[in-house]
Amino acid sequence: MSGTILTAARPLACTPSRAARELGLKRGEFDLAVHLGRIRTVPDDGGGGAAGGRRVPRTEIDRLQGRAESLRESVRVVGTTEGAALMGIPAGRFTRVAKLGLVTPVRWYPNRYRAVVWLYLAEELERFAADEENTRLLTGRTPAELSDRLRAGADQRARNWRGRHCGFLLRQADGPWQRAGVVAGFLDPGDIDDLLTDPHERAHVTALRPAPPAHGAPGSPVAHLAEELMTAADPDEIDWFRHDLAREVGQARAHRPTPRPAAPSRHPAPDRPTLSRSLRGWLLRRNPRPAH
Repeated sequence: MSGTILTAARPLACTPSRAARELGLKRGEFDLAVHLGRIRTVPDDGGGGAAGGRRVPRTEIDRLQGRAESLRESVRVVGTTEGAALMGIPAGRFTRVAKLGLVTPVRWYPNRYRAVVWLYLAEELERFAADEENTRLLTGRTPAELSDRLRAGADQRARNWRGRHCGFLLRQADGPWQRAGVVAGFLDPGDIDDLLTDPHERAHVTALRPAPPAHGAPGSPVAHLAEELMTAADPDEIDWFRHDLAREVGQARAHRPTPRPAAPSRHPAPDRPTLSRSLRGWLLRRNPRPAH
């Protein structure tokens, strides 16, 4: 009699943690690669974990197998000091270039003084420095029009990060209402209330707003900092997000109206349960009334 060897079929998709291990990446490197669209994920239908998250198709892991080093290099991030060294400029000039919005942060974290430390993709900085059109921005005197903007207090770092982060979240959104929730996540609640006058739509979109990147316990000063960085600040930026939210909600309405609470029953339940005649009689026989 010939024996039969049974092997467990590999899952069609796996969790991000397992995918990171199989690809030889740290979790932070993996998450950033997903953020940048270098690793494809799909919605989790709940078959292998909690629904609502993301999973990595097995075909994607197979495609990237053995490319950990190149993936790791493509998501390498640097701060101001290392970024300036990569570009061959002083740290002070690098900060000015970043404040002008000429390079865009990809991440941030708070230091021990709760000041924001911006992080940049190393490969983007190297590409910027290698472009001859940018030479005048990296050497000699800063052009007058840019110097004027800096003296006026220009700092595009948070705004540019918001734009980049919004793009990432929109790529991950699973439908029109989810896209509306993403855009709403970058607006103050007052702006959402102003735009969405239908209370059901407002509640639905608000529930779909993404949380800021976690950097501290809820309610902590660092958590408040994350909320502040997540919220559009400049008037024209606020107008852009408001316009985008109105457009996304319009498209969502056309796709599928927002869920409505079920209508109350027309036959309310009685105040107290009633007993059938037979059950009432049985109870009286078991507990006869006392004679007077």
